[in-house]
Amino acid sequence: MLVLVVDSSTPAVTAALAEVTDHGVVMRAQRQAVDAKAHGELLAPAVEGVLGEAGARPRDLDAIVAGLGPGPFTGLRVGLVTAASMGQTLDIPTYGVCSLDALGRADRGGRVLAATDARRKEIYWAVYDGGARVTEPDVDLPAAVAERLAGLGVTGALGEGAHKYADVLGLPVRDEPRYPPAVALVELAAERVLAKGPGERLTPLYLRRPDAVAAAGRKSVLR
Repeated sequence: MLVLVVDSSTPAVTAALAEVTDHGVVMRAQRQAVDAKAHGELLAPAVEGVLGEAGARPRDLDAIVAGLGPGPFTGLRVGLVTAASMGQTLDIPTYGVCSLDALGRADRGGRVLAATDARRKEIYWAVYDGGARVTEPDVDLPAAVAERLAGLGVTGALGEGAHKYADVLGLPVRDEPRYPPAVALVELAAERVLAKGPGERLTPLYLRRPDAVAAAGRKSVLR
């Protein structure tokens, strides 16, 4: 089954095409560009690019897998709207995966912290053991995360957030991956894809209010 994978939960804009079979996942094409301010400009060309590289057309797709975050409001919304609209247009199912889970799955050697940059000097984070999540995704100041990790037996960290605040977290940081790998995203959804289960509503994991909010009321221009 041919699956499109998209993720825009971090500064990395990811699009990939994967073949999902009973024997596993084979990546046919993938692109990733890092620019925290250009998700909207980068994702559509990336999707077009991976389809072209694999010699596929949108109507060849059997499903779409999207990273649900957590991530900043504007960037995350780009990927989810793209996935949802394509799924509806092509009449194919969409499946969501926690983006942190894709990071955590990339390191199955022990108990690790997966962390991405949440801005406002905070990180989105969760702890994984052998690739399986053992704490719920959350958002905190790095110093608060370091305190919460005490006694959990975490031996390392990975992800952009871990690199950015390595001195505060006090953990050895893996060089890669820094962003959710496309192959891990599709692997986490592979069972649902093969079962041809009903498509899922792509509900974003924001974990906090957006940076920009509507004004509570109008201010008078008269004094």
